[in-house]
This record gives sequence, C-alpha cells and structure tokens, in this order.
Amino acid sequence: MACKLNSLEPPILCRLPAGTPSVFRAKTIAFSSYAPNKGDAVSTRLPKADTFSVSFKTLGACKLGISRYPDFEYNAGGGTGTGTGSKVADDADELSVDFDVETLYIPPLTSSTTKFLGLPLPPFLKIDIVPQLFQGKINPESGKVDLEFLAKFCFSVGSVYKAPPLVVKTVLTSDESKGKIRGGRGERLDEEGNCKLVGVAFVEPIDDFFMDSFLSLPTECLAELNAVITLSDSC
Repeated sequence: MACKLNSLEPPILCRLPAGTPSVFRAKTIAFSSYAPNKGDAVSTRLPKADTFSVSFKTLGACKLGISRYPDFEYNAGGGTGTGTGSKVADDADELSVDFDVETLYIPPLTSSTTKFLGLPLPPFLKIDIVPQLFQGKINPESGKVDLEFLAKFCFSVGSVYKAPPLVVKTVLTSDESKGKIRGGRGERLDEEGNCKLVGVAFVEPIDDFFMDSFLSLPTECLAELNAVITLSDSC
C-alpha cells in the first residue's frame, strides 16, 4: 500500500530521545516520502539485525465467510501473538517469520464479537479458533506479507453440542487470494505496520451430519483479517 505525501525529500527516520537504551530498539517500517508510480515498489528501511522479534495484533472490522452464505462481521480486536524473524539468505529484502502458537490468541466468534446479517450470534453459540501454525515471509521493501496459517475452528452450543473441529489451512496474504467460489484482496503493510490479510481455504467434511449439511461441506471459506505487524531488535 503506497502512502501519498507531498514532500519529495528523502525519508526522515524517527529520532529516539537521548538516553534511550540501545539494547532493545523498536523498528518501525518507514516508507519513503514520495508517491511512487504505479508498479514501483515502495522503499523501506530493513532492520539491521539478522534476527529480531515479531509481534502480531488483530483489529476490528474483519470478515469470515463459508460456503455461499453471507459473510460474518467479526471484531477480532484484542488478538495478539509473538514470534521471531530472520533475514532470508538469498533475498536481502525478505524476512522469514515464525510465530509461537502458544502465544497466539485470536478472539472466538461469539455474540459479542460477531454479527450475521446484522444480528449478533445466538448467545450460546461459540466458535473457538485454535492456531496450529503461523509462519511465512514479510517483505518490508514492498509491504508484501504471506503467512501460512493452520487452525482448528471448534463449534459449540453451550454444553449441549460440540462439533468435531473444522481444520482450516490457508496462506494469509496482503495481495489477492482466490478460490472457485470465494476470493478477496488484502492490503500491504503501511508505515505503521497496518495491513489486511486475506486467505481462502478448502474445508473438508468432518463426519458430523449436522455440520456437514449445514455448511455444505466440502466447501471454501474466506478470512479477511485487519492486523498490525511490528518488528523489533532481539536483545
């Protein structure tokens, strides 16, 4: 995502106050202060360290969709995760990142976080998202993000019903993700680390008559997730 500024001067980096410890210094992804022509890569400054920490935060105004049903309006605000990153040896502009799934929390779909056709989910319906894998590549030079995401989606209705988990595997990308019946386009990292990640996944049947019939499994699902990704030097 390009940011349009009027200045044609070189980028001005953030100046840390005197006395700021140099052991741990946050890296912001600083974009150049000119509006690039169509097709030009947006210039950024790569972290100097070979290894660094990565943080991930989810925001509101997200969407989740499955089969041909209308999308769920999903407020994922409050989700967090941390991981580590390193420079890719054969590509000076690309970073490899691996998030610790033990630290990764994505809010469940409940009546307080999710709406369907403008109405909150029924009070006792809950869909927990249990991450199994979250890793991939980030290119601060262009803002492109591609993260492999594997998670279990666990449907339950109070203590009355609990379905076998739906296994969702996709690549959450800042570019376009397209299946046969679902598709979406993301937004690349801006200078503050904001991005929109989208991913289409094929979901297999789970041998549960109600869920397989209700969701028309096998089918496709779509995730559109607004997030903030930041990098910081390792200690």
